[in-house]
Amino acid sequence: MRRAVVKGVGHYLPERVVPNAEFEATLDTSDEWIKARSGIERRHFAAEGQTTSDLATRAAKAALDSAGLNADDIDAIILATSTADLTFPSAATMVQHAIGNTKGYAFDVQAVCAGFVYALSNANALIISGQANRVMVIGAETFSRIMDWTDRSTCVLFGDGAGALILEGQDGEGTTEDRGILATDLNSDGRYRDLLYVDGGVATQNTGQLRMEGKEVFRHAVEKLAATAHTALEKVGLDADDVDWVVPHQANIRIIQSTAKKLGVGMDRVVVTVQDHGNTSAASIPLALSVGVANGQIKQGDLLVTEAIGGGLAWGAVVLRW
Repeated sequence: MRRAVVKGVGHYLPERVVPNAEFEATLDTSDEWIKARSGIERRHFAAEGQTTSDLATRAAKAALDSAGLNADDIDAIILATSTADLTFPSAATMVQHAIGNTKGYAFDVQAVCAGFVYALSNANALIISGQANRVMVIGAETFSRIMDWTDRSTCVLFGDGAGALILEGQDGEGTTEDRGILATDLNSDGRYRDLLYVDGGVATQNTGQLRMEGKEVFRHAVEKLAATAHTALEKVGLDADDVDWVVPHQANIRIIQSTAKKLGVGMDRVVVTVQDHGNTSAASIPLALSVGVANGQIKQGDLLVTEAIGGGLAWGAVVLRW
């Protein structure tokens, strides 16, 4: 059986680090309030003029270095983002040019915070169908560009960053011991569009700002994230006891903890980076994967589950052996 196996991983964070205390000058908030409700202690913001494709390019180059590959070794680039530089062309084509890839194809995927899971699933499909052999999958965001800085319930939660994986087609035995992506599960329900959205776009002729019904998003997140992770594991006859690491979307420590409990996984088997990065939307899972590898947590052969939920609502999970 053809498998999409992780060949390399990398990430990039903008230089500017914004601690919680920085918000105290302009908002009725505090470091203690933010930490208690989200687990976030700091986040990174892109510099003036620094775009999503800039961050993605840095992460892409780091992943190439990790994999020991050149840009033209990549057949396809999939970039998950909700904050592309322009309406079109895709940010992925900008990354393609910036890294010097001239032989592949590139496109964006937009599923907000679930974007990286959707992009991984698409990359897996391209590889197992023979349409590509090596696919670079990137999650990158500059959510600092769409914040309402007067809304303390949202603007303290988000940050900027990028992470990238390179997947390569390899032959496996068709068992759960194979390295690579073993199962995916994708879902969406447009009835909940008003729970998390940006009030701008082509229809309004402005960029808009992020709006969120936090309590409702929290409720849906815990239920749907645990369910999609269970479903993905069940597709290949595995359960939570088989999982070495859960690498969740890093939105809120309470969501992460509640989902892990519902899954039946201890927090000692959960990669957590939300304290340092905040919610970086589609970038949060690849960032966490890259940091987990760098910290010596994630090792070759480990069984991972990644799960995420975002505006749409859109949610999903991927089971992969590193």
